[in-house]
Amino acid sequence: MINVGIIGGAGYTAGELIRLLLNHPKANLNFIYSTSNAGNKIYKVHQDLIGSTDLEFSSTINADVDVVFLCLGHGNSKAFLETHKFSSKTKIIDLSNDFRLEKDRDFQGMHFVYGLPELQKEAVKKANYIANPGCFATGIQLALLPLAAQQLLKSDVHINAVTGSTGAGTSLSETTHFSWRDNNFSHYKAFNHQHLGEINESIKGLQKDATSDVFLIPNRGNFSRGIFVTTYTDFDGSLEEAKNLYKTYYKEAPFTIVSDDNIHLKQVVNTNKCILHLEKHNNKLLITSIVDNLLKGASGQAVQNMNLMFGFEETEGLMLKANYF
Repeated sequence: MINVGIIGGAGYTAGELIRLLLNHPKANLNFIYSTSNAGNKIYKVHQDLIGSTDLEFSSTINADVDVVFLCLGHGNSKAFLETHKFSSKTKIIDLSNDFRLEKDRDFQGMHFVYGLPELQKEAVKKANYIANPGCFATGIQLALLPLAAQQLLKSDVHINAVTGSTGAGTSLSETTHFSWRDNNFSHYKAFNHQHLGEINESIKGLQKDATSDVFLIPNRGNFSRGIFVTTYTDFDGSLEEAKNLYKTYYKEAPFTIVSDDNIHLKQVVNTNKCILHLEKHNNKLLITSIVDNLLKGASGQAVQNMNLMFGFEETEGLMLKANYF
């Protein structure tokens, strides 16, 4: 049994992380740190956890826990680690974008490994510090890694991706209010989304001579959770060759599945799965990718990384049924 701490416990990703860890057979939630909620019961903020725990938010940290998850806003993880020190045995999994890019991986003597298990599982197993990937980045990379690994990205990649409203976090803004989001649809950060940096670095890591541009149009959907990604690029082989390529690449990846049938979001919501579907249209390969942005795109993947780091079964505590109906 390992002792676990969470920093920044009030957001959506923290709520999902708490839910997962409360039900993880090898993890004990030692503290959940939140200065704005200190002393409040966890279930007063995460109301789905009523009856599941009587834990309270803490204003102090235990620097000797086995692993700590940083669920802070982007840019705040570095600031927190500058003022709060953990023991040398404490592993850190950061869910922000502070350490995802190569230029940011080394910080105060810590080296953060990019934590996409399907890309570098062995490195995650040996790591003490993990930069958990972004939600769009996860769904998009899993759609592209098999092609990059075989040096097959030879033309531009075009991506259209739709995310649920939980991807914007709990703070309200003009575009997160229900009255704005309901029965509405819009794109944002076209061609310059912050996740493109980590996507391009992963592609270059597998296909060093890749010169293809990755064009991403992110969209706001009028649903709560999930990401639906469609990606297309040139592919000279047949559809069967593409399917064999993908199924071979992911044969040791328990949460990434290649489906022969058309896919839809309800298959992955509330799970740590990424499901892929392939189609061939003339010389274009269309790859559809679906994930739950709060689980495989955030907290579920963080627990998956924790399992690998501590030598647990990769699927421990993550065999969740989809919210299908």
